[in-house]
Amino acid sequence: MTRPSWAPEGIDLDRPSASRVYDYFVGGMHNFEIDRMLARQIEEFTPNVAETMRANRDLLRRCVRFLVEAGIDQFLDIGSGIPTVGNVHEVAQAVNPSARVVYVDIDPVAVAHSRAILEGNPAAAVVQADIGDPDAILADPEVARLLDFEQPVAVLALGVLHFVPDAADPAGCIARLRDAIAPGSYLAITHATADGQPDEVLEAQKLSGRTSTEIVLRTKPEIAEFFQGWTMLEPGLVQLPLWRPDNPADVGDHPERSGAYGGIARKD
Repeated sequence: MTRPSWAPEGIDLDRPSASRVYDYFVGGMHNFEIDRMLARQIEEFTPNVAETMRANRDLLRRCVRFLVEAGIDQFLDIGSGIPTVGNVHEVAQAVNPSARVVYVDIDPVAVAHSRAILEGNPAAAVVQADIGDPDAILADPEVARLLDFEQPVAVLALGVLHFVPDAADPAGCIARLRDAIAPGSYLAITHATADGQPDEVLEAQKLSGRTSTEIVLRTKPEIAEFFQGWTMLEPGLVQLPLWRPDNPADVGDHPERSGAYGGIARKD
């Protein structure tokens, strides 16, 4: 296929990317037909998957607005994917133009696309790193350039921990980040779950193995373990539409269809 001008050189256009599949589901333009084909296959098993992705992106916007209004002006977004369609830097800098954002993703496809998108924005950067190696993230020169860990920072792990297997100790990785940041910092997590979902969701989970990042579905108590040592904010760990909706009507009749939990906590 013809490589579009926004697609960085070296990106394989013939293999689906989890980041671009997500971009497709939230209405972005940084995806290809191979990504859309996989997305449609996933939708056959879980028709509400696009709703889940959009609910996650909507929570991201509400979360970032809340954090900026709480005085946070620096963000570490781990597992960021492709920062398009109202992502962290757009939301935060619209409220506070001096807000600084570092995106982190292990996927070289997402990182390459992100660098192209963020070109010309000195207050936003992207680094290729793994949430499973928090020390490497904390020591990265771009992270050090933009973020001051002596001051409160928001750590965002939105839709990423379900890509981390238990063997990689995701709770330990979050604890390492918690210990490295200042009191008054925040942690936001969203995580996919099979709770309340049809059996077919497990088939979609298997399809995720066709990308480089297979999904690990966890229960609400398992996800709550990631917040140990933090003070959870109201309304706690809830289905995505239930976290501080802009309008009660936005919740809908079946918030469980979001297929994921989300919450925000503070380090005291």
